[in-house]
Amino acid sequence: MTLAELALTGDLVRPARLTVPDLLGWPQHRADVSFECATSGVQHHRFAGPRLYDVLAAAGPGFDPVRRKDRLRFLIAVTGTDGHHALLSWAEIDPDFAHAPVLLAVTIDGTPLDAAGPQLVLPQDRCGARHISGITAIRVDGGYGFGAPAPAAPGRASAAAT
Repeated sequence: MTLAELALTGDLVRPARLTVPDLLGWPQHRADVSFECATSGVQHHRFAGPRLYDVLAAAGPGFDPVRRKDRLRFLIAVTGTDGHHALLSWAEIDPDFAHAPVLLAVTIDGTPLDAAGPQLVLPQDRCGARHISGITAIRVDGGYGFGAPAPAAPGRASAAAT
């Protein structure tokens, strides 16, 4: 059996490539989740796996310790094998803020996800749209340009010019 692998990339001190067996090394949490699926109605599943926060914190996000609340500018982009994407803010998963119990599930209903890859599970979401199956990549990004004004669309004046 070939093990699925996910890449942790971005603004991390310790980027990594992880498999489901690697994720079993973190404390495992369980969540019974019900969510609405647009194509098949309400789904009920039991997931187990480490918290996304624990895995990303171990990878060493590149927060600037001199900048107060620097971690609040970080985004987390998750990609699955089917091309689905989800975006979270660091504040959603950080225990000092929303502390959402987001999981990188390694089992669903007791079935191991070794070959399929881990799933992103957001137990607090009513809709299952941010549940990402077969995660291939998680990118932590704190480097997007906050201070630069957005360029004006062609044919439109910018707010500063008016």
